[in-house]
Amino acid sequence: MNPLSVVVRTGCDLFAWFMVVFGVNVLVHGYMTPGGGFQGGAIIATFTAFLLVAYGGRKMHGWANEKIFDLFEEVGLLAFFVLAFMGFPITFFYNYLVKPLSAGGVIPPAGTTALMSIAVGLEVTGALSMIILTMFRGIRMFETVPMKEEFGHDR
Repeated sequence: MNPLSVVVRTGCDLFAWFMVVFGVNVLVHGYMTPGGGFQGGAIIATFTAFLLVAYGGRKMHGWANEKIFDLFEEVGLLAFFVLAFMGFPITFFYNYLVKPLSAGGVIPPAGTTALMSIAVGLEVTGALSMIILTMFRGIRMFETVPMKEEFGHDR
């Protein structure tokens, strides 16, 4: 896949980073607003698809190190399970960081819910980015196979 026009690449340069900032915002505030870890991670992973379409496969595979996406996936999943098991003396997924509501009427912090939302967002970002890159690689494999060899006739 070749890069698209200068207009598309310039639009990508301008708006792609806003997509990442919006995804991080949804991810971090997702425990108390609509959204959450999965939705924020999906928005951030869309950034990978956006760059892949605008700049093409060669440049994207040069930029994107797949080990980073693997690391996001592993750290997010490990953090989620560690947070879940830390409340285990009482119960699995016990929200042990929440403090009781004070007399002043202050809303208590989300405790482990916010941290688990961030862990899910990291995992989803890594997994969906890897899926996007793997699907692109699979499409490229089928484009290089000539039709004559596969079906016995020319296109």
